[in-house]
Amino acid sequence: MAKVLGIIAEYNPFHNGHLYQIEEAKKQTGADYVIAIMSGNFAQRGNTSLVNKWVKARMALENGVDIVIELPTIYSISSAENFAEGAIKILDSLKIVDTLCFGTETDDFAALNNIANVLYNEPKEYISMLNHELGKGVSYPKARESALMMYLNDIKRYANILSGSNNILAIEYLKALKKLKSDMKPYSIQRKKVYYNDEKIVDEFASSTAIRKLVAREQYDEIRKVIPTSSYILLKEEIKRGNIVIDISKFEKEILYVLRTMTVSEIATIPDVQEGLEHAIKNAANSCNNIIDLINIIKTKRYTQTRIQRILLYALLGITKKEMTVAKKITPYVRVLGINQKGKTLLSDICQIDKKINIITSVKKFEDINLSRNLEQMLQKDIYATNIYTLGYEYESWSNLDYTNKLIVI
Repeated sequence: MAKVLGIIAEYNPFHNGHLYQIEEAKKQTGADYVIAIMSGNFAQRGNTSLVNKWVKARMALENGVDIVIELPTIYSISSAENFAEGAIKILDSLKIVDTLCFGTETDDFAALNNIANVLYNEPKEYISMLNHELGKGVSYPKARESALMMYLNDIKRYANILSGSNNILAIEYLKALKKLKSDMKPYSIQRKKVYYNDEKIVDEFASSTAIRKLVAREQYDEIRKVIPTSSYILLKEEIKRGNIVIDISKFEKEILYVLRTMTVSEIATIPDVQEGLEHAIKNAANSCNNIIDLINIIKTKRYTQTRIQRILLYALLGITKKEMTVAKKITPYVRVLGINQKGKTLLSDICQIDKKINIITSVKKFEDINLSRNLEQMLQKDIYATNIYTLGYEYESWSNLDYTNKLIVI
């Protein structure tokens, strides 16, 4: 029986490190097919995607992925926990994925799993330590890290693990697998030479963060070295067309407008807004005219810049706490952005295994037959996110691309 590998990614943009992960994962697991769950036009750390989700999907399909599935916006811009759980729910619902592969900064898989067990089981002693750390007024990630260090009582082994962005996501993937009692086998591949936020180029490798900064500085010779040729061609086409969005600052006026029109009580309904933060957000929005000042005024020890940026995206896209609660309780649809010829066969197999699975290859057709109000609302957020995203384009800015852009078939 064919082996199917699942990968969760942002591909923002697709680079040589991603290609290495796919090739290494296929080699080590013996996978015949690769399915990627990919964030769309907005990213997990409260920022924009450099190019739109269809371009990212094509980059992935031209470099070893057989099916690209969009992670719904409500998960893709959320915390590591919600991002991971949303993606795992989709992969698990396919009932065909054998192995989940993810990149990490560490090669100590057992340590990652130990941490995931603590977070999943939430022993009383750990919760007590966590609450004690939160009482100091620090951010939740910092409090959690300190509590885990104390509970696990092995600083030498665990300290560096919790400072790695990919490690943190890996822990959440493992936790989600436990929560869903999934049969998917987790498998980690250590990142080579550069990590998530590194801005240096080492040989043919650079992080997505570094590549986005190279794009902003128009250093194309450097970019060419660190991404596959097919990705470079697609990226240059989008740059020429003016269809790139470097970061969230592209929407600073829209964000400020939304926050100024919202009441304090409405701001309080935005996910992650707690402990009276709505007042600080409203006051900052009423006194700023750029996003840098807005973030700096709101930011505190408790609320990190990443968390503030997520809140700003929630506001921009009209996402509420109620919608986030619903998203945590349901299994999302399977929105296929693109497939290759192998992917066609695999998609047919998935449909045969579960004839009731909610697969979207045409938004209009799905809307015509869908009976779930919750899935309808989730999909509307994806459509709205695309409509907002294209406002960041330099020239033409068509709306409703989720209806007019066809399924990519390579």
